[in-house]
Amino acid sequence: MEIVLQNLTMRFPSRDRKNKEEVVAVNDFTFTVPDGELIALLGPSGCGKSTTLNMISGLLKPTEGKIFFGKDEVTNLAPEHRGIGLVFQNYALYPHLTVRQNIQFPLENRKGKEKLSKEQMRKMVDEAAHLVQIDSLMDRRPAELSGGQQQRVAIARALVKQPRVLLLDEPLSNLDARLRLQTRDEIRRIQRETGITTIFVTHDQDEAMSISDRIVVMNEGVVQQTGKPQEVYDSPVNLFVAKFLGTPPINVFEGRLRDGWLYIGEDKVLKVSGAAAAGGSEDPKAFSGVAAHEKAGQGVLSDQDVWVGVRPESFLLREEGPFVCDLNRVEVMGRDISVLSRNRASVNPTVRSIISTESRVDTSSPTVRFALRPEKVFLFDKKTEERIGFTLQQGEQR
Repeated sequence: MEIVLQNLTMRFPSRDRKNKEEVVAVNDFTFTVPDGELIALLGPSGCGKSTTLNMISGLLKPTEGKIFFGKDEVTNLAPEHRGIGLVFQNYALYPHLTVRQNIQFPLENRKGKEKLSKEQMRKMVDEAAHLVQIDSLMDRRPAELSGGQQQRVAIARALVKQPRVLLLDEPLSNLDARLRLQTRDEIRRIQRETGITTIFVTHDQDEAMSISDRIVVMNEGVVQQTGKPQEVYDSPVNLFVAKFLGTPPINVFEGRLRDGWLYIGEDKVLKVSGAAAAGGSEDPKAFSGVAAHEKAGQGVLSDQDVWVGVRPESFLLREEGPFVCDLNRVEVMGRDISVLSRNRASVNPTVRSIISTESRVDTSSPTVRFALRPEKVFLFDKKTEERIGFTLQQGEQR
């Protein structure tokens, strides 16, 4: 089922007696969810992702805009008539009912032509339970289940209705780290097996990037960027997206462009020129961060102060590297090495660099020197924080 969101806006009345201005929770949200895909709405708390999900489900009516399921407009349709399955953060299971009874509950409310026989309900419940692999738990009550098992019951209850759309609102928030990994794999497996169009709300970028076909990054009710997870990670349109995606997070420095060189602090790190295009996302908004000189295809970057984002994996340990940091300590993580250092131009107190275990850091030295992978270095306008694309000048080593 394709879902089309057209200019969705949600405003709430202000509760501040002094400031009567309405609160805009979602602002002009336009997006199409392709049939059969799993889409993640990703952003910090208060960005409007759950509000968007509630408008899709029908629990909230948008102030402006339209919602289509396929060719059918459902903007004013009641939730029970939309054909959705909704899974909440807190599972919302009935404590006095068994697992079987919890899963069966939505089917018992069907009336008229849709009313089912006991045998039909039993078969549908068994199929849903088998899909989420809880066949052996059918006679237990929620209190006798682990958090992961309760979450599977909630998913089975949503699936048993054979919904056109599955909506998941922070479904893994109450699980421990190991169980989160296991359950998100299960969610992806279930979605692929059923082919149900699914929208997954989360603030955890690892979750979003690991299981989604596409992600929608939101902030303060506004869509910042959409696209395939790796594309958005590799080509963020602004500083917010760059900082929000990535574990460990991106390192941000104060930098400047002077005479075709990128400086971080006093270090001349890359020789750069303008690019014909920047970004890699399919969303037109992804190109809003392309500076005017890039759109014109010019090859000269104007001298200016910039924010420089450097992914932790961008650092290459080099004895004569142009970027110098004060060494703090080295953490051996097994599959790689994490170098913690300091730099006066860094926005954060600690610069974290991820390097290969084959590299050897001289821990007796007070400093550590790096070269930078240019494809993992991003420049952002100092005022707008939109991305500025660049290329290396000919002859410059990558």
